[in-house]
Amino acid sequence: MFGNLHEECGVFGIWVPQKDNIATSCYYALQALQHRGQESAGIAICDEGVFRQRKGDGLISEIFDKRSLEELGLGNIAVGHVRYSTTGGKNPNNIQPLVVHHIKGNLALAHNGNLTNTYELRKTFEENGAIFHGTSDTEVITYTIVKNRLLQPSIEEAVEATMYELKGAYSCIAMSPTKMIVFRDPHGFRPLCLGKTQNGGFVVASESCALDSIGATFLRDVRAGEILVIGKNGVQSIQTHCGNKPHICVFEYIYFARPDSVIEGECVHKARLRAGEFLAKESPVQADVVIGVPDSGIDAAIGFSRESGIPYTLGFIKNKYIGRSFISPNQSQRENAVRIKLNVLKENICGKRVVMIDDSIVRGTTSARIVSLLREAGAKEVHFRVSSPPFKNACYFGTDVDSQENLIACKYEKIEDIAKAIGADSLAYLSIDAAHKLAKTDCDFCDGCFTGNYPIPAPTQVYKNKFEEKISK
Repeated sequence: MFGNLHEECGVFGIWVPQKDNIATSCYYALQALQHRGQESAGIAICDEGVFRQRKGDGLISEIFDKRSLEELGLGNIAVGHVRYSTTGGKNPNNIQPLVVHHIKGNLALAHNGNLTNTYELRKTFEENGAIFHGTSDTEVITYTIVKNRLLQPSIEEAVEATMYELKGAYSCIAMSPTKMIVFRDPHGFRPLCLGKTQNGGFVVASESCALDSIGATFLRDVRAGEILVIGKNGVQSIQTHCGNKPHICVFEYIYFARPDSVIEGECVHKARLRAGEFLAKESPVQADVVIGVPDSGIDAAIGFSRESGIPYTLGFIKNKYIGRSFISPNQSQRENAVRIKLNVLKENICGKRVVMIDDSIVRGTTSARIVSLLREAGAKEVHFRVSSPPFKNACYFGTDVDSQENLIACKYEKIEDIAKAIGADSLAYLSIDAAHKLAKTDCDFCDGCFTGNYPIPAPTQVYKNKFEEKISK
């Protein structure tokens, strides 16, 4: 809506030993993951081998109510998904979980991430007569699993064979009539964790906050390259694809994940506090107050305040009820979109030198409007500090970072010129070195959107967000 980064997808799965009202548990967990995607959502239930599902466009609360959850009925396995599309656009056939019926049974799949060889895999399928209903890479993963299931004696062995064919980022939960199969790509780009319910069941989610929402206990992160088979025999681990050191997306800590989530052993809130502390050390400034842009800029602003000694204060009031579907009918109203969502607390800003912390600058249009709001509120000076390095490259692993021609850090050679373009008195970004110190974890980080150095080769034949255009030719 405002030209900023969009959230990732969120996945959730639950297995319980006895039939239960797991649709409701899935609903609450997806509510906790709503920040990762507001475009569409869905839940699929398995009841003694029978699959039932409901999905649609919008927020969880817009798709599901008490009656629809009751209609899903009882079951012992469920898979859920909230979506923001990075590949596949807003085709209704792309809404997850994807459910397919094949000669050896049923399969439901929820996926977070982005493949880099989608086009090649899809082309091979189509040349052999396959018919695709959507345009997402998730459908390609589903087809690949089904293809291998026809050749393998079990669903977990089919998934294992599939992982050798996939390239890119994928944290997936698959549901068969009897098992839940969880698998994460060998580089662990996207988070995925395992928990246990109070009634002896198991849950898997993109973030630990989803486990907290249903009273489940966090057990551990799913390892990079690991397959978990969850069923009547408990949790079995297959680690054929392990061996690579995880390269978790560093932006999970900076922006995507909820502050109360723990990813790869590190609390996201603490990581953001460190970002602010590093900013204060690297780019000090004389000012009267520090403020954060809601929501992910607030923790970093508190960290900046603690390190610099400049008082933290509330600078913006966020309209929590504007929703994902805010309508901007014409250009002038689009220009005022930021004003509708954020209002400046003038009493804390007027006549003061302000340090404003935000998580990123993408195109710069939103940042310019926010700086303008502070000027209108009477800010004497506006010093912009960003709790991430500048975006200079597209992301091919699930983050919706735009192409270089649309990134403001690629349009201007000097940071001073970017500051001038957005109307700030000064501007500073977090350093690459500091970004790698945000989380105290044994993982490495993927920082390709900042450095252009990706853990695996990036696509060379497909431009960012051009997958649909290529398959339509």
